Amino acid sequence: MGDQARIFSTHPLHPEVTQALSEMGDLVIAGEPTPAAIIDGSKDASIIVVRAPIPPEVFAREQGLRAAVRHGAGLDMIPMEAATDAGVLVANVPGVNAVTVAEHVVWSSMALLRRYPMVSSDLRQSGWAKARAHSDHGRELSGRTIGIVGMGNVGREIARIAINGFGMNVLGVTGHPASLPDGASVAPLAEALDASDILVLCCPLTERTRGMIGHEQLAAMRPDAILVNVARGPVVDESALVSALRDGAIGGAVLDVFETQPLAADHPFLSMPNVILTPHMAGITEESMLRMGQGVVGETRAILGGEKPVNFCNPDVWERYRARFPS
Repeated sequence: MGDQARIFSTHPLHPEVTQALSEMGDLVIAGEPTPAAIIDGSKDASIIVVRAPIPPEVFAREQGLRAAVRHGAGLDMIPMEAATDAGVLVANVPGVNAVTVAEHVVWSSMALLRRYPMVSSDLRQSGWAKARAHSDHGRELSGRTIGIVGMGNVGREIARIAINGFGMNVLGVTGHPASLPDGASVAPLAEALDASDILVLCCPLTERTRGMIGHEQLAAMRPDAILVNVARGPVVDESALVSALRDGAIGGAVLDVFETQPLAADHPFLSMPNVILTPHMAGITEESMLRMGQGVVGETRAILGGEKPVNFCNPDVWERYRARFPS
C-alpha cells in the first residue's frame, strides 16, 4: 500500500471494525458529524467512511483521496457527481441491515396498532384503568394489508416477514415487478394508498420520489391507516403530514427520518400521541453495525490493495482513478 493510508470516518464504528481499519492505516474519527468537522477532519484522507453528508468541496480538495465508502446502502450522503469528477471511487454496503429495518417497521407498526405510546403514557401518568381502556381500540397486525413503496433489499425483507410471519396481504409499489417475492402483488401507488392499513416507504430519495407523499396522497389513505417512513425525510411533505395527523385524515405515523435532521425541539410531531419517532436508527443495532462495518473493511482493503470495490457505485470513474493512482 505504500505510505500509511489515512482513513477518516464521520462517526464512531463498531470496536471490531475500528480495530481492523486501524490495522490498515491511520484511523481518524470526526469529533462530531457536522460539515465543518468533516471538512476539517478529512484533510489528507485516503478513504472516507461515510455515515453523514460529505460536503462536495472535500472531493475537489483532497488529491490523495481514493474512495468514499458508504457505511450502509443509501448514497444520498455522497455527492456522486463531485466524487466522479474528482476521480474518486464510491462504494457502499447494501442489504446487510435490511432485516434490521424490517424488524423496526414491524414492531413500530404493531406498537401503533396496539396504541402502545398512549398506553405507556397513561399508565405512568393516570393509572391502570385509563391505560387499560386503550385495549378496546387496539388492532392486530395479522391479516392486514401492507403497501410497500420500494422493493429493494429492505422492501423484500419487510414483505417476507409480513407474508410468512403475519399472513398479510402485500402490495408492492415498484417499477421492477420481478423483484417482488412470492406472495406479493404489484400495485400502483394509488391502489396502495387506498387499500393499505399500513403504508411503508423504503424507496431511495430521487427527484421522482422527493415529495411523493403530500396532501393528495395522504387524503387518499384510509382514516385509520398508518404511514411508516424508513426511506428519507423529503419523500414526505412534512407540513402535509402534520395536517393529516392533526385532522385525523390518517391514524398515525412511524417516522425514522425527517426533512431536517436532527428534528427541531419544537417540531409538532413531538407532541402527537399517535406518532412514533426515532432518530434515524431503524437500520442500526449492534449486529447491523458489525455487518455494515465488515463490509466497509472489505471494500477498504480491496481499494487500498489496488482492486475494484465489490459494490462499485460509479464504475465509469475507474480509468480516471487509475490515472490518479497507477499502482
